[in-house]
Amino acid sequence: MVLILEALVEILRRPTVADVAVELAAFVAPLWIAVFAGLLLGWAWRPGWAAGLSGAVKTESAPSPGPHSVEERSEKLAVTEEDLEHLFRLVEVTDGGPEWHKMMDKSLPNMRYQAWRRDPETGPPQYRSSTIYEDVTPEIVRDFFWDDEFRIKNGWDDMLLEHTTLEECPSTGTMVVQWVRKFPFFCSNREYIIGRRIWESGRTYYCVTKGVPRPAVPRRNKPRRVDLYYSSWCIRAAESRRDGRMTACEVLLFHHEDMGIPWEIAKLGVRQGMWSCVRKIEPGLRAYQLARRSNEPLSRFAFMAQINTKFDADKLRSFETITDLSGNVVEAEKQKNWTSSIPKFLVVGGAVAIACTLDHGLLTKAVIFGVARRFANIGKRL
Repeated sequence: MVLILEALVEILRRPTVADVAVELAAFVAPLWIAVFAGLLLGWAWRPGWAAGLSGAVKTESAPSPGPHSVEERSEKLAVTEEDLEHLFRLVEVTDGGPEWHKMMDKSLPNMRYQAWRRDPETGPPQYRSSTIYEDVTPEIVRDFFWDDEFRIKNGWDDMLLEHTTLEECPSTGTMVVQWVRKFPFFCSNREYIIGRRIWESGRTYYCVTKGVPRPAVPRRNKPRRVDLYYSSWCIRAAESRRDGRMTACEVLLFHHEDMGIPWEIAKLGVRQGMWSCVRKIEPGLRAYQLARRSNEPLSRFAFMAQINTKFDADKLRSFETITDLSGNVVEAEKQKNWTSSIPKFLVVGGAVAIACTLDHGLLTKAVIFGVARRFANIGKRL
């Protein structure tokens, strides 16, 4: 703050009005560039999680009570029972994490969307969403989100550029896939190595997808690999808003990832791009329904989505230790004072745009973000 005031005083000491105007223009120009960059980021970047939204990469879990074959226990699967237990706790709101703060509540004639966010002490922001689709079965929704071929063919997820299947397990349905996703022009595209698997209890489906290490797949400078990725669903029948019958389907989605973008900037991008991305899903889902009704052949992805591991959710629930550590879902997120959020938005927004565009290496980016953080801290005291 003192540095800013000193700079302004020095400018005002210029001998002529013209000199003062020129100096002020030079002083303000970076702020306008930062505003433009921040707005551009919010407009251009659309989160991949919205295509379907967190917890820790791995948690300590009690042994699963369900019976499993020796063969399955011996397999080194990319997604395991510990991942099921973690997703189960997220769904039951007993995972011990911080409170969820509501971000959004929007509706269309055939869907309702609600979203929450929480900020753990370490790691990126975590997102939770509930989407209820009218007149669709859990099985169709399960296959729809698993079907990478249809994602690209239909274009409802326009961030997905490429997909490759690396591994398959025909007995459990576990897959390891490689994705390349499109990012805004000032950032390189991102690569994901994703392990995924589906469990079934009745007609409720617990679908885990997460980043998995695969050293055998060589890293490239571009697209940049995202190692920390978690995006998992619970898909289940729900009451219709029209008549109360169980003809709708709810998708509870939990998501977080570290894309290499400062988390505060990523949160701004999520807030700006969330709804525009989410509302594209419903037309894609209806197109998928029509394709299935016309008996089009199943893709390999849809076929694998139907290989599920059965378990007893009630039995697992009885083994869980129920706590109140994360039992709160807060209706509205507390708004920060605008005088503290605007300087951070301006400076950090400009910094991430400059860093991603110039791509001068880690040292330059560290300097840029270090300067941005210092000025953002000054902004907090304004």
